[in-house]
Amino acid sequence: MGPLTIVKVGGSLLTQAERLDAVLAEIATASREVALVVVPGGGAFADVVRDVDRRLGLSDDAAHWAAVLAMDQYAHVIVSRLDRGILVCEASEIEPALNAGLIPVLAPYRWLRDADPLPHSWDVTSDSIAAWVAGQVGAHRLVLVKPPKATGVLVDAHFPRALPPDVAAEVVPADRIEQLRSALRRSY
Repeated sequence: MGPLTIVKVGGSLLTQAERLDAVLAEIATASREVALVVVPGGGAFADVVRDVDRRLGLSDDAAHWAAVLAMDQYAHVIVSRLDRGILVCEASEIEPALNAGLIPVLAPYRWLRDADPLPHSWDVTSDSIAAWVAGQVGAHRLVLVKPPKATGVLVDAHFPRALPPDVAAEVVPADRIEQLRSALRRSY
């Protein structure tokens, strides 16, 4: 199948079902030609953790792990809507899923809890986690699907340190399906 690409699907798409479905349909189509692994954002699930942290003042560890669990929740949503999507929790489950013609959707909590590779702060989001995953699985590309018309900083503060130098990263707005199609199929 060629080089592996990680696709991080932004959690904000949980509020835009049609856009989410369009993105997932494009991932399903592209996965017939290229090896893709989906890493979910946190979306509304992570927003609940942020809100609880603001109100109760969680420890950095509690906020970090609760936010990672939010990604697991979104992974379940994605699998339920992605043709040939399958939930995976560890690196060792990715290759067998790809070999079976399925699209691995990572619920990262278990793997991250065992490895604990990233700082525990709000400077680390699913973007940095996706970058770390890309390095761990030897991916050549990372495509970050973001909300349409995203403004300001497009990735978290830790992302430049988490992204391996040999992984090409591209941010694609969710409403640019042609751009997404091209990004998913690039071979470099």
